[in-house]
Amino acid sequence: MAASLVETIKQVKPSIVGVGTYQEITRPPSKLLGTGFLVFDDRHIITNSHVLPRSLRISQREFYCVFVGEGRNASIVRVTVVMRDDDHDIALLRADRSIDARPLVLRGNADLAEGEPVAFTGFPIGTVLGLYPATHRGIISARTPIVIPQATPKRLDLQMIKRLREAFEVYQLDATAYPGNSGSPLYDPVNGEVVGIVSSVFVKASKEKALSDPSGITYAIPIDFAIRILEKAGLAKP
Repeated sequence: MAASLVETIKQVKPSIVGVGTYQEITRPPSKLLGTGFLVFDDRHIITNSHVLPRSLRISQREFYCVFVGEGRNASIVRVTVVMRDDDHDIALLRADRSIDARPLVLRGNADLAEGEPVAFTGFPIGTVLGLYPATHRGIISARTPIVIPQATPKRLDLQMIKRLREAFEVYQLDATAYPGNSGSPLYDPVNGEVVGIVSSVFVKASKEKALSDPSGITYAIPIDFAIRILEKAGLAKP
């Protein structure tokens, strides 16, 4: 497994990008807010919807961007939002120019079982130590509904009620993700096929809102919802 993962990381890393905003008049001008990865071709990127601010300072020339490359060789590429699916915390972006990397393969209907090995690559602490993607590995520790019934109605809000009515399963992982990992691809450590998208912040807002001390558990959204977005956008399944 270790030897396979070494080769898989080499295959996956070039397709991983940082996701954030850029505004020349601020210091620092760029803000890395999460992770994304290439899909379909060399311009389309999947990330979490919650990573992207709902509004930009257009009058001050702020725009969405992705960070491509590694370390001092990293560059900024402007992107636009093609489509959002807030219910499943997924956003599809399109880069203004080609990115020199291959899109990752998405494995729909993965139906992962508890105990299956997985890995994810992203930017767990943003650019604090420079733009260097890091990889974590673990297993599927559980398949669980995105929202759990609350003990009393006082703990419910409109968003939680909606998710209770439209509940779907997510993957619970035994590996630790950090805020910058939002949008990281969850993939098969042997062949690099993407089976999910790390989305702990989104899921915890549903599952653990009632907790006074939220856990460090990591969750991922099944990749099927990203495939649906690609199809709605008129892009063939990768």
